[in-house]
Amino acid sequence: MDRRRTRCRHAAWTLALVAAVGAMAAAPPQTGDCLPELRLAVPRAPEHRSYLGLTGQGEFTLHRIKAEVLIVEIFSMYCPHCQKEAPRVNALYHRIESQDRFRGRIKLIGIGVGNSDYEVSVFRETFAIPFPLFADGNYHIHKRLGEVRTPYFLVARPGSDGAWRLIYSAAGALEDLDAFLERMLVLAAPSNGGGS
Repeated sequence: MDRRRTRCRHAAWTLALVAAVGAMAAAPPQTGDCLPELRLAVPRAPEHRSYLGLTGQGEFTLHRIKAEVLIVEIFSMYCPHCQKEAPRVNALYHRIESQDRFRGRIKLIGIGVGNSDYEVSVFRETFAIPFPLFADGNYHIHKRLGEVRTPYFLVARPGSDGAWRLIYSAAGALEDLDAFLERMLVLAAPSNGGGS
């Protein structure tokens, strides 16, 4: 009877440990957290390199992006919600780039989780995506971001230490685009602990 009770306790502890580790690994980034230092391939397209303020080839880390606010869309080309949201995210990009008070201050990138370079290029061409997209075919970035659902939006500002600090972290469709942009600028303002 004691062996059986001991085995049951061991099984219960094992299940509790597995559940706790799983819960920790699956936690999406929260507002105030640092955005993990992600390594991405320098875009091949000169206009995307210029947009991000990058030069050269190889890989880069997010701290090299020249911006006051960075919006990161986590998407998958196979996600019907991402496909539906693509025209709105394009509209967000065009709003940013068409207004002097946003252009150059807010940058937008997309990361295709579970998508190869080819799949990302199909998504880019199908939905006429004008901003830089990056492949995460092996889910490495997705895992570092807590395996968030798609679409998922992260918005960060550079902290005094150079790390990107999250000011927004949410799944699903974006709210009213103008209100969203205004809110991000307010959250990124130095009076709110943000800004560079």
